[in-house]
Amino acid sequence: MPPDPAPAADYRLAFDLAPVGLVLSRHRTMVDCNQAVCDMFGASRDQLVGQSFLILYPSADEFERIGERITPILNAKGHYSDERVMKRVGGRFQGQTFWCHVTGRALDRTDPHAAGIWSFEDLSSRRTVKAELTAREREVAALVMKGLTAKETAKALGISPRTVEIYRARLMRKYQASSSVDLVQRLLTG
Repeated sequence: MPPDPAPAADYRLAFDLAPVGLVLSRHRTMVDCNQAVCDMFGASRDQLVGQSFLILYPSADEFERIGERITPILNAKGHYSDERVMKRVGGRFQGQTFWCHVTGRALDRTDPHAAGIWSFEDLSSRRTVKAELTAREREVAALVMKGLTAKETAKALGISPRTVEIYRARLMRKYQASSSVDLVQRLLTG
């Protein structure tokens, strides 16, 4: 009998040692996570497993709004990705906010929050959160950085284009940007 050409994959080890943060979820509750997530959010695995994703958000309002916004996208596509501001939950940086790239896949598109796998990438080395932003300002900032127009941003957030323009003007003041292009550059560089 010829030798097995490839040993069986150790999926648990691959999950634990992945270079990005990984979380398995059920109904927006973390059921497992790897060390990269623990390091990123400044918490132990025991502090995260069994907790709602809510503890990783700067506010309960953002947790609810993002959950509502991603549901139809997960229903339609089965996956979702964005950049958003998240919050560290422990360690010396407890409460600190940072930009994070989040990607997720629903295991059942008809019930997208029932079970999923999510990856988290800390963007703080490339982009810092300098100005104190409200929850809505963070949402508008994330979509401005993607290059969405006021109309596209308004549609994505379920608000009017005029409201988006007001938030964009606030962002421009906070970041001392002279134009929309300058605002995007300042948001991207922190």
